[in-house]
Amino acid sequence: MNTYNPIHALILFFIIAGVLFVLFRPVKGWFWIIKNNFKGNEKIVTEDILKQLYHFENAGNKVDTKTLLQVLKYNNNQIVEVIKTMTINNLIYFDSDVLKLTESGREYALRIVRIHRLWERYLADKTGFKKEEWHDRAEMMEHKLSHDETNILATRLGNPKFDPHGDPIPTNTGKMAQVSGVELPLLPVNSVGRITHIEDEPEIIYKQILAENIHIGSLIKVIENNSTRIVFLSEGEEFRLAPIVASNLTVAPIEKEVVIEDNVARLSSLKEEESAKIIGISRESRGESRRRLLDLGFVKGADIKIDLTNPLGEPNAYLIKGTSIALRKDQAAKILIKKD
Repeated sequence: MNTYNPIHALILFFIIAGVLFVLFRPVKGWFWIIKNNFKGNEKIVTEDILKQLYHFENAGNKVDTKTLLQVLKYNNNQIVEVIKTMTINNLIYFDSDVLKLTESGREYALRIVRIHRLWERYLADKTGFKKEEWHDRAEMMEHKLSHDETNILATRLGNPKFDPHGDPIPTNTGKMAQVSGVELPLLPVNSVGRITHIEDEPEIIYKQILAENIHIGSLIKVIENNSTRIVFLSEGEEFRLAPIVASNLTVAPIEKEVVIEDNVARLSSLKEEESAKIIGISRESRGESRRRLLDLGFVKGADIKIDLTNPLGEPNAYLIKGTSIALRKDQAAKILIKKD
């Protein structure tokens, strides 16, 4: 026969109370952690959908739910549920089966784009992260910065108009500068222009451009243009690209006659027996890296030659103003010279 034991009942009460406290403790309880984590994920999915729709609409492309399911790396059911919530909150709407941004949805999307491009600008100008890392790191930060923090970042960077790829950065009111130029394959042979934008998506094409060491701001001259390849000269080097890769480069044509001198090159091309004068630093070198080069004496008009070569390939040491300074090949490629 079971008898009531007040001590056992008290122990059971405290056990249940302890479990409930762990589960439902304000802020730090498991229930609230899981709930807030779901809300955080929902916010990220919402913002990624808005950004994708913004890019699709700007490119003049239509997008439906099926397309979003293909391009976004989330659970399909989660995306569908978030889309339902977004329509209720008047961020998006359906035009037949096509998803479109509402006015408030487009404003929200522009805020995300603004954060992403400002953060890429920050990474390029203020840190030593490689350009291959900028996009993914900006993808993370675009969901974290508040409106006020974004404005502080913009002010700190001097309110830049373009990100390091040449994409326009929206102002806090949503206004954007215009990118000048046309896709490289549209330029005829003998055209001269300056690279104003390098598209960083899709990633596989962007990596090909990075591997070619093509720099934004560089002056180019088209010497061949057909359905199989685009060939152009830039900074003393010849580049050959498939049209699909070249389409990711925007070039602003230069109408007046410009002579691209044969002896203008990148420092990385200098041979042991050659000497040269520095004519400038590529726009590809930014922020602290650029200031460091200038402080080390890599200024316009300075004489330079190779002081010591590395048998393993790099870095090489360059003699400038009586000082031997070692540079990696990618650093030397950003310094423009005129060979003697």
